[in-house]
Parts: sequence; structure tokens; C-alpha cells
Amino acid sequence: MTTTASSVAAAPATDRKVGRVSGALSHRWVRFAVRRLARLVGSLAVLVTAAFAMIHLIPGDPVRGALGPTAPAALVEARRESLGLNDPLWEQYWHYLQGLFTGDLGTSLTMQLPVSDIVAQRLPATLTLAVLGFVVAVAVAVPLGVAMGVVTRRGRGRRSELAFTTTSVVLGTIPDFLIGVGLVYVFGVSLDWLPVAGNETADAYVLPVAALAVGPAAILARIIRVEMVSVLEADFVRTARAKRLPARTVYLGHALPNALTAALTLGGLLLGSLVAGTVLIENVFAWPGLGKTIVSSILSKDYPVVQAIVLVYGVSVLLANTVVDVALALLDPRSMVVED
Repeated sequence: MTTTASSVAAAPATDRKVGRVSGALSHRWVRFAVRRLARLVGSLAVLVTAAFAMIHLIPGDPVRGALGPTAPAALVEARRESLGLNDPLWEQYWHYLQGLFTGDLGTSLTMQLPVSDIVAQRLPATLTLAVLGFVVAVAVAVPLGVAMGVVTRRGRGRRSELAFTTTSVVLGTIPDFLIGVGLVYVFGVSLDWLPVAGNETADAYVLPVAALAVGPAAILARIIRVEMVSVLEADFVRTARAKRLPARTVYLGHALPNALTAALTLGGLLLGSLVAGTVLIENVFAWPGLGKTIVSSILSKDYPVVQAIVLVYGVSVLLANTVVDVALALLDPRSMVVED
């Protein structure tokens, strides 16, 4: 009798919990957050597994490669044992995951320093370069794209459109490291106006940031121009003009926010490419960041450092894409409806 009564009381409590969960999931922002979180966790799991597998998929012995062919066999074996490379693969993976959660990324094979310390020392320089490049690209692309959209709307300004399109295509297709080499030759070697290596002074940022920003700014400006030309023909913009609102209000207050959806999506992808592009730019300008470190680590076969830096770059790109998805949902809630 007591058991039956408790079962009857527990059933409504369970139903209430299920009802609360169903009620929460019926809200579109909750569903959006759950989807994005699941996608982020799944992508992180793939990234971590790929970074772990990298050291095992590369042919040869990484310890022998790092210590050199003349290193004694006893020293190589002792280093493999200390790094846990003689353990079963599943055990190495488990220790690798434990290390990630505790901030232990291993020890550098060549520098004999904790990898987390090396990453923490070089990461700020790379993030500064990537963020400055992205800010400059957006600061140039938005006003340029809006201005060209206004000038070339309804087929006007054919010559301006041709010049803008041709220039932006050329600049957008040139690799950023080639732009960096050109800037070094012109402003560093020929004119001797700006330093071409290091980050000790403020003017040392000019050339590497410009090399990173030129291509993305050209691509982003083209997208914004096309979106502006389309939006300026929309009914709500015509209504705003009919009300004789100031041109600044029509273009910046009504047209620009509706033209930024596609640009914001592309901006997220460009931010990821900017972070990856720092690898080559840092080597062109001797920038003391992760990009320069990963190249030297690959050459010296210091795979724990390479693993950690690949992980940092991957996580940065995933977080940037997630932030862009959230910003898109805030600006245009219809994107959530489409996914539903």
C-alpha cells in the first residue's frame, strides 16, 4: 500500500520535470543555445582527437627526430618513457584529456619547458596581431562598401564600379604573405619608413597588420557593396526616402543594418582565416608569436608544441564562428527559424 502511494506521488513529479524540460526546449533561444553548444562540443572533440593522433600518424619516432640521429638509444628510450609514449594508446589518450582539463599540455622535446608556458608567452602577440588585422579590415571595408554601394546603385557610376571591383578582386586573391613581402620591400627596404621585424615599437605593428588586413578588407567591401545595392532598392528604404529622412539616416540607420547579415557571416570566416594567416605573416616579419613558434617546432620535430599550437588555433577559429553565429541570431532572428 505504501509502495503504491509513493509510486503514484513520484509519477506526477517526474511528469512535472519532463514538462519543464519540454517547456524550456520549446523556446527558440534555448533550442538555439543547445544546438550551438552541441556543435561546439562535437567540433572540439574532433579537434582534440585529431591533435592527439597527429603525433602518432607522423612516420618515424618523434623523440628520435627531436633528439637527433646521434642521440644514445638509452636517452631516447628514457625520454619516450618519461613522455608516456610506451603506454597503450588509449591510456595516452586518457592522460592527454586529463592534461587538457588541468592545463598540462606536456613538455617541449627541445626546450624542456612546459608547453603551456610557451603557449602563454607567445599567444598574446598572435592574438594582438589577428585582432588588430580584423579591426582594421572591418574599419576599412564597412565605410568603403557602403560608399561604393551608394555611388553604384541602380547602375550608376560604371567606371567607379569597374575600378572598385577589379581592385578588390586583385587584392583579395593575392596571398597575405606576398602582400607582406611587398610591403617590406617598399616601406622597409626602399623607403626605410617602417621597421620590418619584431613588435617592440608601435610603428612595428603597421606593416604586419596591413598585410593581414588588405585581402579581407577587399573581400568584405565587395560583399557589403553588393548587399547595399540590393537593400537600397527595398520597399522600406523607399519609404524612408519618401518620408524625406536625412540621407545619413536612410543609409546608416535603415540600409546598413540589413546589409550586414551576409557581411557578418563572411566576417566570421575571415576572422578564422586571419588567425591562420598569422602563421606566415609572423615568419615574414619575425613576429614573436605562435605562428613563428609552430614553424620552428615543425622543423625541430617538437611535436608536443605543435600539438598545442594546432589546438589553440583550432579552438580560436571555433570560438570565433560561434560568436558570429550568436551575433547573426541577434541581428537576424529569422536565421534561427530557418534552422528549426
